[in-house]
Amino acid sequence: MPRGGYELVLQVTNSPFNQEQVELLNRLLPMLTDTQRNWLSGYLAAQSCATAAAPGPAAAIAPGPAAQAIEGADAPVAAAPREVTVLFGSQSGNSHGLAKKLVKKLEEQGLKTTLSAMSDFKPNTLKKVQDLLLVVSTHGEGEPPDNAISFYEFLHSKRAPKLDDLRFSVLALGDTSYEFFCQTGKDFDKRLEELGGKRLIPRVDCDVDFEGPAAKWIDEVVKSLSVASATASSPSAAAAPGATAATGAAESAYSRSNPFHAEVLENLNLNGRGSDKETRHLELSLEGSNLQYEPGDSLGVYPENDPRLVDELIAAMGWNADEPVAVPKSGEEIPLREALLRHYEITVLTKPLLEQIAKLAGGSKLQELVAAGDRQELKAYMQGRDLLDLVQDYSLKGVPARELVPLLRKLPARLYSISSSPKATPDEVHITVRSVRYEAHGRDRYGVCSVHLAERVQPGDTLPVFIQRNPNFRLPENPDTPIIMVGPGTGVAPFRAFLAEREEIGAEGKAWLFFGDQHFSTDFLYQLELQRWLKDGVLTRLDVAFSRDTEEKVYVQHRMLEKSRELYQWLEEGAVVYVCGDKKKMANDVHAALTTIIAREGGLSPEAAAEYLNRMQQQKRYQRDVY
Repeated sequence: MPRGGYELVLQVTNSPFNQEQVELLNRLLPMLTDTQRNWLSGYLAAQSCATAAAPGPAAAIAPGPAAQAIEGADAPVAAAPREVTVLFGSQSGNSHGLAKKLVKKLEEQGLKTTLSAMSDFKPNTLKKVQDLLLVVSTHGEGEPPDNAISFYEFLHSKRAPKLDDLRFSVLALGDTSYEFFCQTGKDFDKRLEELGGKRLIPRVDCDVDFEGPAAKWIDEVVKSLSVASATASSPSAAAAPGATAATGAAESAYSRSNPFHAEVLENLNLNGRGSDKETRHLELSLEGSNLQYEPGDSLGVYPENDPRLVDELIAAMGWNADEPVAVPKSGEEIPLREALLRHYEITVLTKPLLEQIAKLAGGSKLQELVAAGDRQELKAYMQGRDLLDLVQDYSLKGVPARELVPLLRKLPARLYSISSSPKATPDEVHITVRSVRYEAHGRDRYGVCSVHLAERVQPGDTLPVFIQRNPNFRLPENPDTPIIMVGPGTGVAPFRAFLAEREEIGAEGKAWLFFGDQHFSTDFLYQLELQRWLKDGVLTRLDVAFSRDTEEKVYVQHRMLEKSRELYQWLEEGAVVYVCGDKKKMANDVHAALTTIIAREGGLSPEAAAEYLNRMQQQKRYQRDVY
C-alpha cells in the first residue's frame, strides 16, 4: 500500500486533468507523506484565496494547513453543484441506450452525473437524490421490465420516503398497439409526484418510433439542468455504490436511424418435411460495417409490408399507386405504393390512429365506435385486424391518401435474438426467425418481417439492419460459472450464440440446455450442432420436450421439475439461469417451476423461494429475454 494510505488513481475520465498531467500526478501523489499532502492542500487553498484578495505572488504566503493559510480571509465558498441521477429500466436495451446519450449530454454541460440500472440502484439512498431522471420502457401488458421491478415495487411500497426536495422527469417508452401504453413510465411519474417530487419538465411518452420525441426530451432536460460556467469545470461525481459511471464511447456509424444494408449469405428452413412450422435460419454479412455485437444482443431488421396487402389496400381506398406521398421524417415524396411497402405500418391498429382517422371520416360509424368510450369494445375490434379491415368495415373509401397516410406510424424494425458468436463467425450475424401465418376475421394474415424473410428474401439480397445491445442478457464474466439455459422453439437462438462463444473461449463451466418444440423428427432446431456440443463437452446436459410426441403434452418446465434436485444443486453452486422466448405463457410457467424447485429442494416457503429468485435477479443470476 502506498505511503500515507493514498490509494486514489487519477484518470482523465474522473478528473479535470489532461493525460500528461494525470501521469505526473499519479507518479507524485503515492510518494507523499500525510504532512506533505496537508501542506500541499493548504498551499493550493491559500494560493486560490490570495489571487482574489491580495496582490503579490502566491508564494509569499506562509505555507501550512488550509485553516492557517486562509486565516482572516473572507474567501467565497462555492455552492456544491447538484448531482443528477439517471436510472433506466430496460428489457431490450433501448432505455439503456437513451440513458447513456442523456448522461453524455449532461456531462458535456459540466453536470455531475450517476448512471445506473434501476435494479442496481440502492433504494435507501433515494432520499439523498436531488435531480432524478428516469428512462423506462413498459413490458407486456403494462408491466415494468425485469430490471425495474425491484425499484418499482419499492417506490410503490410504504417504505418509499417523502421526496419534497426532489426534482424529476420521466421518459417513457412503449407501443400504442398495447392497451397500457407507457404504463410503467406513467406509474413512476405519478408516484414521484405523490411522494412530493417536482417535475423538471413534463413526462414524454414515446411510441415505437421513439428517436425524435426522446431527443427532444433529452434536450429539454439538459436545458433545464444547465449550470453556471463555474460549475462546468467540476469533476464528475464518482458513481454511487451499485451504479456505473457513464462513459461517452464512440457510437457506430450504423444504427437504428442509419441501418447497414447487410447481404444475405444463407436463408434456410430449419424444420423438416411435414412440420406445421417454418423456422428460417439467416446468415448475414457485416463485412465493412464495423458493427460489433456480443452473444445476448439482438439484430434489428427493417422489413417490407406484404405486396399483396398493399395492393389490396390501395384498391379498397381507390387510391393511385403512383401518387406522390411524403416519407416519414425526411419529407421526401415517393410513389404511394413504395411508401406503403417500405415506410408505413399498415398491419397494426392503435387507438390514436382510429381516433385520428375517425375525424377524417366525418359522421361515420367509426366515430361512434371511438366516441362510445367502451375500451373493451375498441380493444376487441383492434385485436387481429389491420388497416384494410378498417377501411372495409367502415367504408372509408374516398379519404385522400395525402390526408390518411401521414397519420400512419413509421414501419418499425423487428428485433431478433442473435444466434451466432462473432468469435466463431467473424463479420457475420445469424438470426432464427419463425414464420407467422394464420387466419383471422375471414382473411389470411402474415407476420410482416417473418414472412418477408421467408418468402421474398434470397441469398444475395440485402436487408437494412442494426445491432440492438442487450446488457441485461449476458454470459457470466467468469467462464467457469455454470449456466442453465431454457429456450423452447426460437428461444434457443441466443443459446446457440452462447455455446458457440463458450466453445471459442474454452469455457470450463458446466452448461445445461432445456429445449422444446412440437415434434422430435421435424422441429429439433440445430439438432446436429447441439449434439456435437454435447459430445465435445461444451454442453454438459441437454433435456428436451416435444409436446406433440406424447399423449400428454410435455413442456420445458415439466423437464425442469423432473430434474428438480440436480437443478437446485446447480443453483446452489452459483449457476446463472437464462430464459428466452414467449413471455405470456412459457416464461411465466418456467418462473413458477423455478419457484417450486427452490421451495421443494431448499425446504423453503413459497415466499422465501420467491425471495431466493429475487436475489438471483438482483445478482444477475436470473436473466430473461422474453417477448
